[in-house]
Amino acid sequence: MPLDLRTIYAVAAATSIILGLLQLSAFATGRFGRWPLWWGLSSLLIGTGIVLAVLRGSLPDAISMGLANTLAWAGYLLVLVSVRSFAGLRTKPSHYLVAVIAPMSLLMWWIEPGGFPRRAALVALLWACCDAAVTREGFRLATRGGLRSAWILVALFLPTSILFVIRAVLAWNGHFGEELFPAQPVPMHWTAVGAAALVLARGNALLLLAAERSASQLAALAQHDPLTGAKNRSGLERAVAALARDGDLPRRAALLLIDIDHFKRLNDTHGHAAGDEILRLFADVARSQLRDGDVIARHGGDEFVVMLPGLGLQEGVRVAERLRQAFAGALAARPDLPSAPTLSIGVTEGDATSQPLDQLLQDADGALYRSKRLGRDRVQSRQDEQVG
Repeated sequence: MPLDLRTIYAVAAATSIILGLLQLSAFATGRFGRWPLWWGLSSLLIGTGIVLAVLRGSLPDAISMGLANTLAWAGYLLVLVSVRSFAGLRTKPSHYLVAVIAPMSLLMWWIEPGGFPRRAALVALLWACCDAAVTREGFRLATRGGLRSAWILVALFLPTSILFVIRAVLAWNGHFGEELFPAQPVPMHWTAVGAAALVLARGNALLLLAAERSASQLAALAQHDPLTGAKNRSGLERAVAALARDGDLPRRAALLLIDIDHFKRLNDTHGHAAGDEILRLFADVARSQLRDGDVIARHGGDEFVVMLPGLGLQEGVRVAERLRQAFAGALAARPDLPSAPTLSIGVTEGDATSQPLDQLLQDADGALYRSKRLGRDRVQSRQDEQVG
């Protein structure tokens, strides 16, 4: 069936402009950062460029060809800027302007009617490079950022990057004719229908990523202590449940219950701001001393729990001693802190599949109580408690 290519372009332009307005509305809410601004402007520029192209023949070539291609390319580059902004990366304005102006200067040489195959080939090649760059950012978001919906971004932009390269070769060899809207349909014009559909799909891709990231952030906030970044009781319970559920993880674990000595006195004497700084310092020190798979959780006001999967009691005691000494060293390097509290630590071990978390905590609490009874600033194990 013959397709009216000018009509298809007009529909794609209208779709792009409407999506741009919706994306700018999302930016206006203030909930998503700056990336919807770039994405919305991208859609508006692409839509405007297509509108000018649709009016080819009614407008001067400098506008319907030169300006139309420049606006469309500037908008297409903003897609990449938007994805980079979503990923927390900044694009220098000077780099963006050079990327827009340099290829468009070359394109302006081919305004004459006979230059259509070369213009179409260059535009297709530019869009292929941009899609490849977006694909790379999507891959990074999926693998490093842990966003599974980023694979949708890869799935939308990788195939079109390849297709644009093919289109560039075909256009250069004259398979698209000598003008954008020929009197008679030419092969491959049906690909414009797919391009119009992709405008809609791509316009929603980052919204899916934003929704997933927001959900992940909410889940992380629900399982972490906002002051120290350590897990809270809910996060600790989930970590223990995962240890019991995952057959690839060692189910045996050492558990440390850590108390900052005389913390209430520190708060009463020097204020809660000083106490908060001590809590943050301990959490930072602990993270620097633990393995990737270890878990640190804030159990109460000045109590922390550390779970060490795969380690036994004696290994747990050695880790506890290392933590105690590292904390003392970190305090010595902070003369701005008004006090230098010590740590009392109780250590136990157990099997996450057979022992409830409360039982492990109770055993560690008994060892911690013995540490305090013996003068604080020391490590005691459940075994020491039983022998004593």
